[in-house]
Amino acid sequence: MPTLSIAVVGAGIGGLTAALALARQGHAVTLVERRTGFSEVGAGLQLSPNASRILIKLGLGPALRRVVTEPERVVVRAIRSGKHIGEVALGAFMRERFEAPYWVVHRADLQTILLDAVRSEPSIRLVMGRTVESIASNSSQASLTWISAGGARETLAADLIVGADGLWSKVRQQIGDRRPPTYRGYVAWRAIFDRSAAPAELAGDETGLWLGSQGHVVHYPIAGGRLVNVVAIERNPAPVEGWAAPGQREDLLARYAWAAPILRDLLALPQEWLRWSLFDHPAERLAKGRIALLGDAAHPVLPFLAQGAAMAIEEAATLASLLRDAQADISGILAAYEKQRLGRAVWVQKEARTNGRIYHASALVAFGRDRVMRHLGPQGMTKRYDWLYGFRAPG
Repeated sequence: MPTLSIAVVGAGIGGLTAALALARQGHAVTLVERRTGFSEVGAGLQLSPNASRILIKLGLGPALRRVVTEPERVVVRAIRSGKHIGEVALGAFMRERFEAPYWVVHRADLQTILLDAVRSEPSIRLVMGRTVESIASNSSQASLTWISAGGARETLAADLIVGADGLWSKVRQQIGDRRPPTYRGYVAWRAIFDRSAAPAELAGDETGLWLGSQGHVVHYPIAGGRLVNVVAIERNPAPVEGWAAPGQREDLLARYAWAAPILRDLLALPQEWLRWSLFDHPAERLAKGRIALLGDAAHPVLPFLAQGAAMAIEEAATLASLLRDAQADISGILAAYEKQRLGRAVWVQKEARTNGRIYHASALVAFGRDRVMRHLGPQGMTKRYDWLYGFRAPG
C-alpha cells in the first residue's frame, strides 16, 4: 500500500521525474497539469552526468539510449572570426570520470519516455487540463483546489504538495514568495533542422559553442543524431511574450550579420524559429510546511550552464530519497530538503550568471578567457565542473 498521498503540480521534466521517483518509493501520486496535451517543438536539452545517472537509476537508460546523442566534445569558437578557442572533453572522458554519460536529447523524446514510465505506474494518477486555483497547508495535511477546462472545481487533500509548475509558479506564491521573476536582457532563438543539411565541418558528434560580445550560439545533434538543435542568444532590452513566440529567420540573420560565414550558413538552414525570454529568480525558499518546490518553480536558472532540467531532476531524486521514511515528520523532511538543496541552487544560479558574462565578454576580457581555455585544455575544462557533474542524490 502507498504510504503517502502526494500532489505534484506541473508535468514538465521535473514534475514527471518527481512523480516517477516518488511512486517508486511506494507513494500515491496525483500529477496535475494545466495543459490538455503534451507538445515540445524544436527544443533540445543537455543531460549532464548529475542528471543522466538519476534517470538511469530510475530504469530509463535503455529507452533513452535509443534517442540520445553523446557528443565527444564541446568545440568553442569565436562568432566573428570562426577561430577555434578551446574544447571541453565529453564522451568517454566524462563517462569515466563521473560514471555516467553526458547526453543531449530532444525535450519531446525525454518527455515521452518519462510520460510512458509515469503512465505505467499504477500509483500515479495523471490529471490533465486542470488549473490550480489555491493551495493550503497546515500541521496535519495539505490541499489544492483546481478548475477543469469545463469550469468544474475540485479540491484534493494530500500529505504534501510538490510545486513543479515552472517559472511563473503558483505554488511558489503559497510559500510566501510573490516576487515576479526578473528578465535578464536576453532572448533565445531555437530551431531544429535535418543533420544531413549541416555544413560538413559542423555535422560531427560534438557540441558547437560560438562566443561573442552580443550573444552566443549553441548547436548539437539530437533525436539519435538525425536532427540538430540550435539555440542563438541575443541581447535584447525587451522580453518577448510566451515560450514559443515566432521569430523571422531574416531578423536573426540580420542580428548575426557579423558572424563567421559557416555559422551564418548554419543559422540560415532552419525555416522556422521560436523565441523565448531568459528570466531568473533568486533562490530563497524551497519548502514551507507541507509544500516543496523544485526546478524552475524554486529557482529559475539562466541556460548558460545547461542545468535547468538537471537541477529539477536532482531535486526530484533528493526529495524522493528523503521521503523514503514516511513515518517521519513531513515538515521536518521538507526542511531538510531545503537545507540540502538551497546552497547548491544558489551556487548554480551564480555560476550560470557568471558564464553569461564570460560568454559575452568584451575584447580584453575575452582575450584572457581564451588564454585560460587553451591553458586548461579539454580535460581541464571538464574537471572545473567536478562539483557540478559529480552530484549523487542521497540514498
